[in-house]
Amino acid sequence: MRSSSHGNIPTPHFGRRISALYFERRSSAPWDGDKLHEECGIFGIFGHGDAAAHTALGLHALQHRGQEAAGIVSCDGPQFHSERALGHVGANFGDEAVIARLRGKAAIGHNRYSTSGEAGLRNVQPLYADFAFGGFALAHNGNLTNAYALRQELVERGSIFQSTVDTEVIVHLMAVSRHSGVVDRMIDALRQAEGAYSLVALTKDHLIGVRDPLGVRPLVIGELDGATILASETCALDIIGAKFLRDVEPGELVVIDSSGIHSMRPFPPAQRRFCIFEYIYFSRPDSIVEGKGVYQARKKIGAELARESPAEADLVVPVPDSGTPAAMGFAEESGIPFDLGIIRNHYVGRTFIEPGEQIRHLGVKLKHNANRAVVAGRRVVLVDDSIVRGTTSIKIVEMMRNAGAKEVHMRVASPPTAHSCFYGVDTPERSKLLAAQKDIEGMREFIGVDSLAFLSFDGLYRAMGEGSRNAESPQYCDACFTGDYPIPLTDQDGGEPPRQLSLLAEGA
Repeated sequence: MRSSSHGNIPTPHFGRRISALYFERRSSAPWDGDKLHEECGIFGIFGHGDAAAHTALGLHALQHRGQEAAGIVSCDGPQFHSERALGHVGANFGDEAVIARLRGKAAIGHNRYSTSGEAGLRNVQPLYADFAFGGFALAHNGNLTNAYALRQELVERGSIFQSTVDTEVIVHLMAVSRHSGVVDRMIDALRQAEGAYSLVALTKDHLIGVRDPLGVRPLVIGELDGATILASETCALDIIGAKFLRDVEPGELVVIDSSGIHSMRPFPPAQRRFCIFEYIYFSRPDSIVEGKGVYQARKKIGAELARESPAEADLVVPVPDSGTPAAMGFAEESGIPFDLGIIRNHYVGRTFIEPGEQIRHLGVKLKHNANRAVVAGRRVVLVDDSIVRGTTSIKIVEMMRNAGAKEVHMRVASPPTAHSCFYGVDTPERSKLLAAQKDIEGMREFIGVDSLAFLSFDGLYRAMGEGSRNAESPQYCDACFTGDYPIPLTDQDGGEPPRQLSLLAEGA
């Protein structure tokens, strides 16, 4: 389903139904339920004749950050144009006729991991609003942790919300701001917001990018043929042949117009706390994130894991695809041969599961199959990036044993994921996290492996070049491992049911 409009983007008001839609999303893809999902990728370009086409390509490169919906808003000066749809970028923006409707030399785009079904279209970004100063489009990666509190205040003041995304809170805060200019209104709104965010915004004269004061979510600046680009990752620059300039700094707001890039620091300085899970899983391995190559970081993580938790085995097997670089690092450090003992089927669509419960029960087998000729009769070390619920791990281990593996050991390239994330990552409730319920031995028995080990906190930080984790002032956001949340959880602490705001945060 697609929504297309010019000027204001109409979206029906559906009421809240938060809990129902929240659980609908999590039931839509059972075999994906044992992985954390980054909930957005964002892209913006200013000053290029093919702005919409480049935005579509950039979103295609960022498809891994959000796979259920995508949208683009462009501007040709007097008018804004919008195309928003459920589904993958290629399926919705591969048509030249669609791109032709997105006229103008500036555009922003958004990928989203969102509610499945028709009702989700109202939450597809970028959001659009008509202000006194003109049109304004906004796309968001992250999560506002006081969105519910702000929303309730705004509703009491008369605001009428058209979606359930936390991003719309920013739009309404701008609408009621007493400041005059768009940048000042945006700063005023963000000073009231708490949480993790990277934003791109578009007016008829500006492209705006901003990161929260702690810099939890990534945002980079690039250049192509005199046009300026904002994107979640450098891989989105690579696909269009753009040059990487620099990262947007934590707490920095950049305004891009016909005269160039203008930087300002509207927030008090804060300790940088970039999300360490970007290196472990979320970012594409060919991206450069905060000055570090993701692929190289994952190999270093695997090497640290091999030093900390060696295994007597004949073969190192990655759990594809996210475990592959760490498995390569583990194999190189340990001297144990690396091989593809699991083959992934890359062509399983999310709707393939429709025929019924019998097909659903196949679970992991829809996406992975054991390479029997490689693993039969051998002692195997499985290397994965993380364990969330553990259900996928059980099936992978069973698959290895059914293929004839003599022993199955598992090494995990991160510490145990024992806490939920409230900063823009789709994490199960803590009661569903295996590491929150069992110790290592209990997890080993549950998964059914001969041995199980996780990377230590210090090992993870050593792989990042930090030496060790500074407990007094951690260098990264690692709350999903430690429970050390660097940004207040206002909505959670205010007594809202756990994870109720996950739906409001689907703008993440």
